[in-house]
Amino acid sequence: LVRDEKGQKMSKSKGNVIDPLILMDEFGADSLRMTLCSMAAQGRDIKLSKQRVEGYRNFITKIWNAVKLCEVNKCIYEGFDVKNTKNIFNLWILNELEICRKKTEQSIENYKFNDAANELYKFTWSVFCDWYLEITKVIYSKNDEIIISETKQITSLVLTKILIMLHPIIPFFTEHVWDQAPNILEKNSSNISKSQWPVELDFDTSKSDKVNLFIKL
Repeated sequence: LVRDEKGQKMSKSKGNVIDPLILMDEFGADSLRMTLCSMAAQGRDIKLSKQRVEGYRNFITKIWNAVKLCEVNKCIYEGFDVKNTKNIFNLWILNELEICRKKTEQSIENYKFNDAANELYKFTWSVFCDWYLEITKVIYSKNDEIIISETKQITSLVLTKILIMLHPIIPFFTEHVWDQAPNILEKNSSNISKSQWPVELDFDTSKSDKVNLFIKL
């Protein structure tokens, strides 16, 4: 049951009815979808508010800004083999991606769609955008062309996997990015809805804990 933000049942007499069509007009259909999915815990009612939908609209905007940053940095995927990854931060983001993929898959299989949405939110916003993309700015400022090329391809790879995993939740936005930003994505189909779900990657995971210690400081 969808209730208002105070947990009360919506009714015209109380004046607390939230019209989903109005929310979609203001914040977009995907923002509302992401909100409902992230709050749809098994056995619990949804406490819906305009502020929550606005928050997930900001999340989608965050991804769009990340896409634009990748375009500016020309993060083009050219078939890089992740086994050859050398940079510790690139190895770290690949390991974090694997953790996110496994948790998301398990949540979906167990019909815990809120856990899947929240895991993708946390990884995309906090890990990929707030940490990894900021770290790449330092890497690009150096003169190591090999590591710079590796970083651009890893960025493209991770962004692609994020969009694919988010597609069941925010399909309109992810399909739009898939169509509008083909140069920076590892595309294996013309439509994201037909793309292959991310599979397990083979790379060195032994150095990731060192980065996690650094980030926790």
